[in-house]
Amino acid sequence: MRLGVLDIGSNTGHLLVVDAHDGAAPLPAYSHKEPLRLAEHLDESGAVTRAGVEALAAFVASAIVVAEDKGCEEMLGFATSAVRDAVNSEDVLAEVGARTGVALEVLSGADEARLTFLAVRRWFGWSAGRLAVFDIGGGSLEIAGGANEAPDVAWSMPLGAARLAREFFSVGLPGEAEVRNLRKRIRAEIARDAGRLLRYGQPDKAVATSKTFRSLARICGAAPSSAGALVPRALPLEEISAWIPKLIEMDDEKFAALPGVSASRAHQVVPGALVAEACMDIFGLGELEICPWALREGVILERIDLLDGTD
Repeated sequence: MRLGVLDIGSNTGHLLVVDAHDGAAPLPAYSHKEPLRLAEHLDESGAVTRAGVEALAAFVASAIVVAEDKGCEEMLGFATSAVRDAVNSEDVLAEVGARTGVALEVLSGADEARLTFLAVRRWFGWSAGRLAVFDIGGGSLEIAGGANEAPDVAWSMPLGAARLAREFFSVGLPGEAEVRNLRKRIRAEIARDAGRLLRYGQPDKAVATSKTFRSLARICGAAPSSAGALVPRALPLEEISAWIPKLIEMDDEKFAALPGVSASRAHQVVPGALVAEACMDIFGLGELEICPWALREGVILERIDLLDGTD
């Protein structure tokens, strides 16, 4: 069947049209996305602003048209941390639903981690052994670990790259005190629940997913996306640690010259790099292997399993 997967993330709204069949990898057929930056469309009270609601409703409406044009039999719509954590979340969802007819499901942080873990497990297979999976989004960081298709542990923290950029780096280049305070905040937050994963010992494979990690790996020399999804890519701790002091000193023009960094996300690179470094350091990982599948693929795979009656 042809599915439309509508992912309302903290940075981007993304409709991925896929041909999904039991026993086969989901085959992307079309992609429609826009930079909504909902994590930065929040007022001082933590509510999504009117501009954010308008952008979200307009994008969902456009996604419906695209899904119909591409022949989707079904559209699965979900929202993640920017909508989930907004104080006016219910009002936003109600307005978008009334204006577009689409009822967005708000995924919990644990579900985000669980579904991303499922996608990574299916990509690497059983030979990967026990997995540890890390995903830096715009609004949150997800961590999951386990030896099966369902993780033993899965949790979320408010350490997304866009959220941290808005809170700590709102104007100009970050100062030494800002960077130190952010680094301290990140590491304390991750370390607080680190034992949930560490109690199982070192994973057989440690994996990272999604745009922030892909961009950081590209900065550190990983192959470009044009090389294809099957090319191995990794983010080494030593490399990203060496890059962080240089990244902190960069202005927008220098960020624009980096491989794999889009203009709309340049201000998120330093917070993302600090989170990535902390994950590897605290969990004793020398590198993270990059997986091309992430949350969207997890949503698709779970839907296929339900159709097949295996879940």
